Amino acid sequence: MSLHWTFARLEQLAPLDVYDMLALRSEVFVVEQTCIFQDPDGVDKQAHHLLGRDGHGALQAVLRIVDPGVKYAEPSIGRVISAPAQRRSGLGRALMREGIRQCRALWPGQGIRISAQARLERFYEEFGFRTVTAPYLEDDIPHVEMLLEPESAR
Repeated sequence: MSLHWTFARLEQLAPLDVYDMLALRSEVFVVEQTCIFQDPDGVDKQAHHLLGRDGHGALQAVLRIVDPGVKYAEPSIGRVISAPAQRRSGLGRALMREGIRQCRALWPGQGIRISAQARLERFYEEFGFRTVTAPYLEDDIPHVEMLLEPESAR
């Protein structure tokens, strides 16, 4: 599936982009994962958002890239989602590749840190992330911190 990417700060996104992004995040993180938490956490205002829409305009994938110094010293990628109907199609990999590319373009020479659900550790390892913490609970879901070294260090 070919996607049209939108990459922008929250205030630059169209209202319908923000609505669709929050709806997809709620569908997956709150409803599907039965996790009650405050998704709009204030961090969205200090992040770039990557949205992937299909040829019909439906939002199929989304992630956010948080500015360095907000959550971690490094920029971080989070809220990574592909639409449930698109899972196992390679869409999540395309989303991460584009997210890493955008992050590297914004902050060349810096590593990228993520807080990954522990069950997805292997997925992120495919992109070169390595686990740097013991498992911990975040919103009652096991997570690990993972780091992708700067390109110059690889």
